[in-house]
Amino acid sequence: MQELVIKNLHVSVEGKEILKGVNLVINKKDNVALLGPNGHGKSTLLAAIMGNPKYEVTKGEILIDGKDVLKMSVDERSKNGIFLAMQYPPEVPGVVNADFLKSAINAHRDQPIKLFEFYRDLDRICKEMNIPLDLANRFLNEGFSGGEKKRNEILQMMLLKPDFAMLDEIDSGLDVDAINIVSKAINELEKNDMSFLIVSHYARLYELIHPTRAAIMINGRIVLEGDTSLIEKIDKEGYEFLKKEYNINIKKEESPVMNSVSLGSCAVKQTIK
Repeated sequence: MQELVIKNLHVSVEGKEILKGVNLVINKKDNVALLGPNGHGKSTLLAAIMGNPKYEVTKGEILIDGKDVLKMSVDERSKNGIFLAMQYPPEVPGVVNADFLKSAINAHRDQPIKLFEFYRDLDRICKEMNIPLDLANRFLNEGFSGGEKKRNEILQMMLLKPDFAMLDEIDSGLDVDAINIVSKAINELEKNDMSFLIVSHYARLYELIHPTRAAIMINGRIVLEGDTSLIEKIDKEGYEFLKKEYNINIKKEESPVMNSVSLGSCAVKQTIK
């Protein structure tokens, strides 16, 4: 992928407009931190790009290297290099995790992957991710802990090697050691020219993956883009600086924050203890 362009994107869920004209460009090797209080449309944007049918695009465009993403099915979007690590990965009883992963790989190849090659790669990545290999023999996400589900998403990403990966709070539910492992995986994939759009409410992940820039979403729009000094500014001043400096009102109330290191509470430079 050389470029993913989002133009004037409007998205509704069950008749309620959530995104109200999002404009964003993500280039090759970009690592964009998507910031903003809870309930302002960050997850909606990621789901709309991936093609979740619950999210109705009513206006606007999404283009990947000039191709119309909105005309693609979900599997076509995946084949064109788009990947989403979900905030809440669903459980799929009856589908063995390894079978799912192998089928996903084969859907991106002209020739099916050889069984030996698949298990060799799976074993290597499981070791890198500190995931027990027997996780691959269980039904997809069924009975997985929250942390296992998130690491299984990263495992899938490492096997597929997409061009553009969206990570929706991939670090929530992970302990510090697991966050370090996930961050290392992101940093390694970034060396392969991958691009990222990453939503997180915790400082630790952003400190480890070093985003190239940041974008702030308020009231269903990208209201400000800049370098990572924006993250520090939010930490020191909160989102209220948007009102003082740019006359931008935050219309929605933030969801209650239970952890003091949440970006929603503007504590972005603190680390998880």
